[in-house]
Amino acid sequence: MNQRATAAGVQLECFQSNFEGALVERVHQAMGEVNGILVNAGAYTHTSIALRDALLGVAIPYVELHLSNTHAREAFRHHSFLADRAVGVVSGFGPFSYDLALDGLLHHLRQAAI
Repeated sequence: MNQRATAAGVQLECFQSNFEGALVERVHQAMGEVNGILVNAGAYTHTSIALRDALLGVAIPYVELHLSNTHAREAFRHHSFLADRAVGVVSGFGPFSYDLALDGLLHHLRQAAI
């Protein structure tokens, strides 16, 4: 992904945590610092109102992504608290989901700048 970002002329920062509060805090810190967010919230996708509120609060365009196809998994994984406000959702392509999500976010940001 770093090569893909560099080729597109953008800077990429990665952040990972298994703690909901750390994710929420990093989203809040992103306000005014970034133009877009790629978010793989894992199980928090289906449970975290706090993460949803943080993403909506900072008003930064985001793409939700998952390595697996969540709709091909257990029924409780079919609902996302993030998807309805995301500029897009990518799932089911394994690690390539990150590349697809980055391409989609960059496309969205370029179209918004026109």
